[in-house]
Amino acid sequence: MADQRFFDNRGPFALSDLCAAAKISLPPGVDGTQKVVDVAGLAGAGPTHISFFSGARARDALPSTNAGWCLVPEAGSGTRKDIPPSGTIALPAPSVPHAFAAIARHFYPEYEIGVSAQDVAVHPSARLGEGVVLAPGVVVGPGAEIGRGARIGANSVIGRGVAIGRHSEIGAHVSIAFAYLGDEVVVQSGARIGGSGFGFASSGSGHVKIPQLGRVIIQDRVEVGANTTIDRGMLVDTVIGEGTKIDNLVQIGHNARIGRHCIIVSGVGLAGSVTLGDFAVLGGGVGVADHVAIGDGTRVAGMAGVMHDLAPGQEYAGAPARPARTFFREVATLARLARPHKKTTDE
Repeated sequence: MADQRFFDNRGPFALSDLCAAAKISLPPGVDGTQKVVDVAGLAGAGPTHISFFSGARARDALPSTNAGWCLVPEAGSGTRKDIPPSGTIALPAPSVPHAFAAIARHFYPEYEIGVSAQDVAVHPSARLGEGVVLAPGVVVGPGAEIGRGARIGANSVIGRGVAIGRHSEIGAHVSIAFAYLGDEVVVQSGARIGGSGFGFASSGSGHVKIPQLGRVIIQDRVEVGANTTIDRGMLVDTVIGEGTKIDNLVQIGHNARIGRHCIIVSGVGLAGSVTLGDFAVLGGGVGVADHVAIGDGTRVAGMAGVMHDLAPGQEYAGAPARPARTFFREVATLARLARPHKKTTDE
């Protein structure tokens, strides 16, 4: 569900109105006057929420959802397993991502707003703790909270509702929106936290933006390097675990969950919904595909391409990533094969 501290919910809406907005038919016998309060993910939805199911990765969550209504693929595009529980009304759609995008936009038409024209310097509703230092040009949005002893660098923008913990250090030209930061967090200059995740419903006619209604949660003593970007989640949160250190120029996609005390070196790119276990290490330039899980304590060598889940406590290298010993044996074998052939006296 969207956090009302950051997003303005325009609902509730009648179910029939939402079906019309999504250009789908109300199922026969379903009461279209029922009120829908909000959108939510399958796991977090309740009886007054509308959710969606669009692929195999969500199949485990579908049977246990408490959603009142759920968008599902039309007959012929799913399987017999893709059926919501008896308390959830299925709403078939030709394209579930497109239907959900339309409904979410109906609830949250201004979902991109992090700072408004009313946010001049420090908004009157913002709360600043004792000893907070704001450099010239800082903007603090409505409802934002900055903890005791925090320091905000020049020309940084702290969006509506953002909370920053005690003794945190925010560099110059940083933007933070839709986010909660813990104590003693360091964010170096130029970082962008809470931007819209890269989520689209695609078809032959183009790409439709799916509203990104989640948050970024950064726990205590995390460091975020210069010009790093951390996207907010779509419905669930993007989470950075305590003590994790992130280098410069790193991209962390929406819904990612980074464990505690991880090391992420410069140039790493994490696609959406990646899970990184505690104390994992990613070398420079590593790329990780969407929905991949990397285990606790796993180490991935620089420039590796991770396309599948990686076991905990192991070392990986190469593209596609494989156990480091295997990779280096392959490299040594290729090097031997590539050596110039020495002619014998008989040749």
